[in-house]
Amino acid sequence: MQIISTLSELRAQVATWRQAGDRISLVPTMGNLHAGHLYLMEQARRLADRSMASIFVNPTQFGPSEDYQSYPRTLEADCHQLQRVGLDGLFAPGVAEVYPRPLETMSQVQVPGLSGILCGAHRPGHFQGVATVVTKLLNMVRPDVALFGEKDWQQLIVIRRLTEDLNLPVEIVGIPTVRENDGLAMSSRNAYLTPAERSLAPHLYRVLSQMARRVEAGERDYPGLQAGALAELQDLGFRVDYIEVRRADDLMPPGPGDRELRVLAAAYLGKARLIDNCPVILPASGVVRGTDAW
Repeated sequence: MQIISTLSELRAQVATWRQAGDRISLVPTMGNLHAGHLYLMEQARRLADRSMASIFVNPTQFGPSEDYQSYPRTLEADCHQLQRVGLDGLFAPGVAEVYPRPLETMSQVQVPGLSGILCGAHRPGHFQGVATVVTKLLNMVRPDVALFGEKDWQQLIVIRRLTEDLNLPVEIVGIPTVRENDGLAMSSRNAYLTPAERSLAPHLYRVLSQMARRVEAGERDYPGLQAGALAELQDLGFRVDYIEVRRADDLMPPGPGDRELRVLAAAYLGKARLIDNCPVILPASGVVRGTDAW
């Protein structure tokens, strides 16, 4: 596996693969890899002749009081895991390689509408940072396909929108969430959970799954469902940012005729912020917003 830290090295390696006619895949990460990441890497190998990961803890997507400084950085262990998976390359740049000038003077990428709702409403500027760094990584690596986990569904939708709007020649593939045996979505931040919090954490997915089943069974009182789920999570000790039923493709409230929805939530247990979501597929006759009848 090639371990590359500079843009010049990266472009030289990618040019060699391109000259050979190879299809290239990319899995962007912030490192501290777990089994969910490795599943993404395995799928990346299946979809291309040459597969790459990137590891970069991106400062522009962290708020002033968030965990940028303490975010786990485990590059050596991550490299060993990637070698076992059989990736062809790892791009692990420093901050100065990605942002060669002071951050406040660098161009930024904004995705209006999608970036200011749900997680974006609780983490101002987060998705501008995500959109900017992903655009830069896609332009640096120039992959044919890039893979992202569906655990952060809003991030996936933001990235799909920016690649469409900016005419980036890359296919964006979402990969289903990898879970622990008890249902907890795998995340690097799960390491922040105490043993007591870890035992409570799977209830987030349980509550989301129950909401999804109730909507699929015909319930349409979305405010009532959301309020009940919020109260249940709060009683268990979660500090809930939101729990919502939204349209899957653009995260707007469901309307008549919408069939593909997502139930999404973000909540804190201690210092760990957990996000998760569940798909909802409705019959062809459609959905009616709020408490309206079919």
